Amino acid sequence: MKKQIDTLDAPKAIGPYSQAVATEQFLFVSGQIPVNPKTGKIDEMTIQWQTSQVFRNIEAILIAAGLTFGDVVKVEVFLKDMNDFQILNGIYAEKFDAPIKPARQTVQVARLPMDALIEISCIAVISGK
Repeated sequence: MKKQIDTLDAPKAIGPYSQAVATEQFLFVSGQIPVNPKTGKIDEMTIQWQTSQVFRNIEAILIAAGLTFGDVVKVEVFLKDMNDFQILNGIYAEKFDAPIKPARQTVQVARLPMDALIEISCIAVISGK
């Protein structure tokens, strides 16, 4: 069984995909870019603001599924510039402050949708809830 997860508190999908899809055991959150769901735009071009907005978007999707950052087991980060890695890590550490951190990969990419500086996707565990 799979279920589509949608919330107005995160940006609408800009292509043929879901914000997230839940199965009996996992939630798969699509890559989130720093779009403000109220404006439909990227409001600032700093990596700090964009990273924080991406995490706000992910959190809204997690909440819509009845989950938190503590349920996340895998994170994929796509950065336009690997020089932003330390800034990402600082904000990331605030969100994932549980003793067991999610598995993660971070890669630099040539370009992201809407010329965003960062995109993050994740997988969370549902079972046991």
